[in-house]
Amino acid sequence: MKALVYKSTGSWYTLKDESGRFWNGRMKGVMKLDDITSTNPVAVGDWIQAEIENEGSSTATINEILDRHNYINRQSPRHKHQHHIVAANLDQSLLVATLKEPKTSQGFIDRFLVASEMYHVPAIIAFNKSDLYKNKEMDKYEQWKAMYEAIGYKVLLVSAEKEEGLEELKELLKDKTTLISGHSGVGKSSLLNALFPGMNQKTQDVSGWSGKGQHTTTFAEMFDMPFGGKIIDTPGMREFGLVDISKAELSHYFPEMRDRLNGCQFNNCLHVNEPGCAIKEAVINEEIHEDRYVSYVGILDSIEEKNY
Repeated sequence: MKALVYKSTGSWYTLKDESGRFWNGRMKGVMKLDDITSTNPVAVGDWIQAEIENEGSSTATINEILDRHNYINRQSPRHKHQHHIVAANLDQSLLVATLKEPKTSQGFIDRFLVASEMYHVPAIIAFNKSDLYKNKEMDKYEQWKAMYEAIGYKVLLVSAEKEEGLEELKELLKDKTTLISGHSGVGKSSLLNALFPGMNQKTQDVSGWSGKGQHTTTFAEMFDMPFGGKIIDTPGMREFGLVDISKAELSHYFPEMRDRLNGCQFNNCLHVNEPGCAIKEAVINEEIHEDRYVSYVGILDSIEEKNY
């Protein structure tokens, strides 16, 4: 049967077949040996082929992962040099950020946007907890909104607490498969509960879990939205570690830089100390926001060069 992966605990999966029935799935042992470099060969959002194990059972064996049209990767939380597929087959990503209690750093936002650009996933930024914002935070929001919207990202102001901005957000989520992410404490769960009351109960009736001892905090879970579409919820992240990226290609994932790369004197320009750099010139002329350039240099410094 063909089915969609809704949840993973590392060794067991919640699958939903084309008739809408849920199954407990596990991988065929030999599949783990096939050229898989990620810590999780099967990801939430994957379409798979599976065989029902026994007549009358609710367990199926996954024997094939169907082609993905995209996915988002991050550094494995436990293995620095391995990657972890956050989710697959996405229409868009939604980053929930906050300007207070806690404050999301621009570095975190920009790393998330780079990851979305790397895997061709359009990104939206929603600033939550607007009910807590005073003039200082609202000024910052307006600055960041102008900066990010100028380079093509949609930016929203929402409050899960006061249920403000939710209708506009629902319109953006409708009929799409969206990955939602953010720091711990930004109110992602509250936002989801405000958007879809009772959503967390969707797949609780699947029995027979064998996920004891698994670190479920690193895995995502997908939910069907009542008005159409799906949301893939990810656990709160302390940082968004980029993988499979070289220093030379980083600027390709900053849209405002990508458009100007041909203007640099050198093909391998890193836009730091090189002469004839179109990017630095654009920063000086205020065509590229200085804060985005500072963020770029910070990410550039954090990339460990390997043999790409």
